[in-house]
Amino acid sequence: MGFDKLAAEIAGMSVLERSIMAFDEATSIEGIIVVTSSANDQQVRDWCASGRFSKLRKVVAGGAERADSVAAGVAAVDVNFNGVIAVHDAARPLITTVAIDEVVAAASECGAATVARPIADTLKRVNAEGVVVDSVSRDGMWAMETPQCARADWMREAVALVSEQDSGTITDEVTALQAAGRAVKVVRCSTPNLKITFPGDVELAERMLASGGGDA
Repeated sequence: MGFDKLAAEIAGMSVLERSIMAFDEATSIEGIIVVTSSANDQQVRDWCASGRFSKLRKVVAGGAERADSVAAGVAAVDVNFNGVIAVHDAARPLITTVAIDEVVAAASECGAATVARPIADTLKRVNAEGVVVDSVSRDGMWAMETPQCARADWMREAVALVSEQDSGTITDEVTALQAAGRAVKVVRCSTPNLKITFPGDVELAERMLASGGGDA
């Protein structure tokens, strides 16, 4: 049986619902567009119709790759909007309103910004046989998280550039913005920003939430 990470519940609320709630409560956010698969489409449309989230504006279908889904979401933004577009992976439900507001403010000032964390683990390069072959310095190494944000014109430019290339080779908006020649500011997230990938991550997220990580 497959694992629908967005439908998984953390302390009585689905992963997807928690992510939407954080953006709905962030003062820097004007409107929310959810890009979703068929599995969660109806649920989000029900929330949209019921007014469950005051800033939830649209629901659009996702694509085969992340870049395709982002392109669909950006295309759904009003063409006259010239503020900051923030792209978030809903599988990171512990993102806080504070982190959202900080990274949007940084993007407003610098043009583009992302939430990230410095890598503390020892890094090793491994070959195809699963054998360690080299050490990699972690100096200056950061793991990219979300939201990843940029001025609307920069984000549209980056999305257009990706559409001309193989979307599977550009795995996040930071990479797309870099390919468009844009500098991206890093904002360190002061609270856990765990990505739900496996069933065991749900229990870990609940423990983090209980200990004060993420918005309650």
